[in-house]
Amino acid sequence: MKRSLVPLFVLLTAGLSLPQALAKTVELSSPDNTITVSINDDKQPNYQITFNGGTVITPSKLGMLFKETHGFGEGFKISSVARNQVNANWELPWGERKTVNDHHNELLVTFSTERDEASRYQVRFRAFNDGVGFRYEVSKQSGLEQVEIIDELTEFSLENAKEATAWWIPARGWNRYEYIYDTTDVESVGNAHTPFTFKLPSGTHVSIHEAALVDYAAMTLKQHRPGKLKADLTPWSDGTLVKTQTDFKTPWRTIQISKDAVGLLNSDLILNLNEPNKLGDVSWVEPGKYVGIWWGMHIAENTWGSGEKHGATTSETIRYMDFAAKHGFDGVLVEGWNIGWDGDWFNNGDLFNFTQGYDDFDIEKVTKHGANKGVRLIGHHETSGSVTNYRDQIPDAFALYEKHGVRQVKTGYVADGGDIKRIDDKGIVRKEWHDGQFMVNEYLHSVTEAAKHKISINTHEPIKATGLRRTYPNWIAREGARGQEYNAWGTPPNPPEHAAILPYTRMLSGPMDFTPGIFDMGFNGLGDKTNRPQTTLAKQLALYVVLYSPIQMAADLPRNYEANLPAFQFIKDVPTDWQESIALAGEIGDYVAFARKEREGNDWYLGALTDENARELTLELDFLDKGKRYEAQIYRDGKDAEWADNPYDMIIEQKKVSAKDSLTLPLATSGGVAIRFKAL
Repeated sequence: MKRSLVPLFVLLTAGLSLPQALAKTVELSSPDNTITVSINDDKQPNYQITFNGGTVITPSKLGMLFKETHGFGEGFKISSVARNQVNANWELPWGERKTVNDHHNELLVTFSTERDEASRYQVRFRAFNDGVGFRYEVSKQSGLEQVEIIDELTEFSLENAKEATAWWIPARGWNRYEYIYDTTDVESVGNAHTPFTFKLPSGTHVSIHEAALVDYAAMTLKQHRPGKLKADLTPWSDGTLVKTQTDFKTPWRTIQISKDAVGLLNSDLILNLNEPNKLGDVSWVEPGKYVGIWWGMHIAENTWGSGEKHGATTSETIRYMDFAAKHGFDGVLVEGWNIGWDGDWFNNGDLFNFTQGYDDFDIEKVTKHGANKGVRLIGHHETSGSVTNYRDQIPDAFALYEKHGVRQVKTGYVADGGDIKRIDDKGIVRKEWHDGQFMVNEYLHSVTEAAKHKISINTHEPIKATGLRRTYPNWIAREGARGQEYNAWGTPPNPPEHAAILPYTRMLSGPMDFTPGIFDMGFNGLGDKTNRPQTTLAKQLALYVVLYSPIQMAADLPRNYEANLPAFQFIKDVPTDWQESIALAGEIGDYVAFARKEREGNDWYLGALTDENARELTLELDFLDKGKRYEAQIYRDGKDAEWADNPYDMIIEQKKVSAKDSLTLPLATSGGVAIRFKAL
């Protein structure tokens, strides 16, 4: 009888078991075939990635180790594979664009070992045109129910690491994610937070991060041998990395890949690797713009604590609400309203009371006044890292806010890295990291509890964004990088290149509440170059388009806006929710330009900014709708503008344009341009 031969690829596609001798390497390609992932089981499971024929990730280990039982590593072989394809669109309730395309090829690889055939581990790979994601999936097995992970073996290995340029911030430091970015070769990196972005000698741009971080420790990257970056999970106070039980799935390890810097900015990979909305109807989640009792404390005009300079008073809040209503803002943030701010609040987090206000703040009076004006109070909960104290009060705190019509709450976790205070079930004080598994779960707990009261959360001193806004759309924004407040008292403040690095690093993970819009650069005098924004006024306007957030703050004091209403008009006009967003041009740390179209509208907006170098950008307007005419309302640096001594020189002009036109835009040192294209 003639023997029938079944091609190997048929077995792969069908997901059938393979003789281990045949299953040394399997491959997965992106839909456009530019990216290829090769999974190999020689000695230890590993993978590598190529892009346009060039190597991006050299052979790198996969696996994890457990405390009480064998882990997943040496000796495991590929025993079966299964493939799948997806090409579908889905909608964001709010975001950089309304419709997201999820187009990927998938490969589920099962590994087993002759030592114990019942021991099986799966790694699911997805290849998109803009990168790769993979995660570990561990099913319930005999002897593997309660699990303590003591190491994740995942590597990201690079060739010629000394010739690759990286933009990164240190991990496991006292200041969490709030560092100035370093620009070095990859070999000089120690322990780095993600997103970790680098440029290979070939010009290929890559960013390593993670998606769907739930009930797991955050991944940082630690360099072992030169060019060999290893997953370094943030531990619990007892040294364990992850405490879980089977079945469990890890977060996705993500590698975004592009031929240039701009391609990274146009990627939706992180969102596509998260689960769909779990909250149901989220029409109560409201993008918008706000002002607040905030900047005055940072420049020492007011205090968070009670006393003569107390900022969060009934009268001051009403004044801000009147200003917000006059100029079309949705909300007023009020910090320092509740008991606990007096004295050393940084170290006295257990004193915070989230339902009792100071005597000079009447929450019922201010929220009623706001309701009559069409302006909501934006709540504030600062924990100072005392999370057990906060968790115990969350039900009553959110119920109080819901009663008074508060729809958004800014939460804060100001504490040094590694100094989060929790009290365990034996009453013992434990100190945890902001990005360890305990806090990953604590942040999400606050979000899901808030959703029960139709409240959205804007987390400061957060866990990094990993796309969970898709699954929990009320997680509307977060901080997670050096924001505007460092320009008030930071030593040093954010340098001119900071806003030209953020889009390619921190912003790849999701929206940031940067709080732009400072109009008075001279609150310490223009001669003070240390404690002031190192930008021009036009660059402050450009931030509203470049640094995406669905809730943008006009961060300065009302009097500074009323002193410059022509420039303030752009902040009043610019939306925070978009139909489409397109990165037009840029190089990491040098400059960036974005165009965005308003959600369910006709107008487009453009923002561009530069580092300490003045430059001229010529941008094609082919993103505009074909066949339409627009009035370009341009806010740009003046001829003599430069950030150090002449930041206010700005030209406001109008031009008639269409998609066939281009604009040549001069940017001053640390300058920018903001444009509204008003459809005619």
